[in-house]
Amino acid sequence: MKSVSTRRQRIVLAAQKFRQEPLTALSHHMDLNWMCEAYRQVRKNAATGIDGQTVAQYGENLVENLRDLQTRAKSGSYQAPPVKRAYVPKNEKEDRPIGIPTTEDKILQRAVSMILEPIYEQEFLPFSFGFRPGRSQHQALEYLREQCFAQKVQWILEVDLRKFFDTVDHREMRELLSRRVQDGVINRLIGKWLKAGVWEKGEVSYPEEGTPQGGVISPLLSNIYLHEVLDKWFVESVQPACQGRTFMVRYADDFVMGFERLEDVHKVQRVIAKRFARYGLKINTEKTRLVRFGRPSRVGGCSGDQPETFDFLGFTHYWGRSQKGNQVVMKKTAAGRFRRTLQAIKEWGMDHRHLSMKEQQRKLNEKLRGHDGYYGVTGNIRMLSRLRYEVAKLWRRWLQRRNRSSSPNWERFQGMLNVFPLIPARIVHSKMQ
Repeated sequence: MKSVSTRRQRIVLAAQKFRQEPLTALSHHMDLNWMCEAYRQVRKNAATGIDGQTVAQYGENLVENLRDLQTRAKSGSYQAPPVKRAYVPKNEKEDRPIGIPTTEDKILQRAVSMILEPIYEQEFLPFSFGFRPGRSQHQALEYLREQCFAQKVQWILEVDLRKFFDTVDHREMRELLSRRVQDGVINRLIGKWLKAGVWEKGEVSYPEEGTPQGGVISPLLSNIYLHEVLDKWFVESVQPACQGRTFMVRYADDFVMGFERLEDVHKVQRVIAKRFARYGLKINTEKTRLVRFGRPSRVGGCSGDQPETFDFLGFTHYWGRSQKGNQVVMKKTAAGRFRRTLQAIKEWGMDHRHLSMKEQQRKLNEKLRGHDGYYGVTGNIRMLSRLRYEVAKLWRRWLQRRNRSSSPNWERFQGMLNVFPLIPARIVHSKMQ
């Protein structure tokens, strides 16, 4: 039996050999060995779907379960169950809906993703970073920083897509997919996932558009969709029509474009909404911004004006000076993300005031360590330190509410912090500037 890695390499070679043709023989790779690997890649602590079955429970009779799943998938008898609707914070005003598939559905989606990924990794462009193997948000941020220098960018166009995952057109999705994949089993399964209902508060609905964010295969489908709708259009139509240098960086449905010349920005602004509308997508005009972002001159300003700032992937990007005195693009925690983090810690603290000081310290440091794991970038030490100051104030407030008769003043609380200290701010992602 050939290993999964060997089979995936064969898919890569086929995708490279037949770049202009759809691949028709793919589902035969989904043997028992392939399904076992798909099971292994599913997170063991993942939330359960509508049936409540955990990954561990599914694994108690793993071989029999996978053989049965494989048979149903290939015969066409597999029925995609509704996904369970849950919500996660999107910003300070609204939540983002996500769909949680059943364990069995996650395994099958992973098995199909393992087939599609080697094909589309040959197609996807270098400035696409979201949910791709070996790529991360911090690589996207570094690419953005480098391009601002290399392309002598003067303008940044922030574009916000309105509810992208909820508005993906099913017919267009199937059409775009069929250009590279025409395997009956694979295409049929994806069609079933697109039509699978959404379970919420005991009721099932069947949206006619959208792909549930949170599903195992959803990130790959969104990349396939935006690769055709946006990425290829930018390279094949936008860049050739521009007089100056341009760039784009995309992470899932978040993206920004950079331009050297203002007239090129205006060209894109005139057509981009029509481009997305053609594929059932809409631009959120309230959150779409044109930002002056040219490198400041030594005397200050950029063509007579100071550069502005913009947000991308949770950071505010701005021009500053490095320790060597060079003008560089820097990052700091975006104000909205900072407030959201602090609010989450505040809510946790109010619900856990009864814990001991030692346990509260352990949990708070765990949260700060997780925050630093993403926001701990070069140049952001001030915001990391400010978070600790604000967390300390919240901590003192919890203690005051817990024991009003002996609530600590600030001086006494500082002494308590010497015994139960918060971990110092830490730069995790260091970049020499």
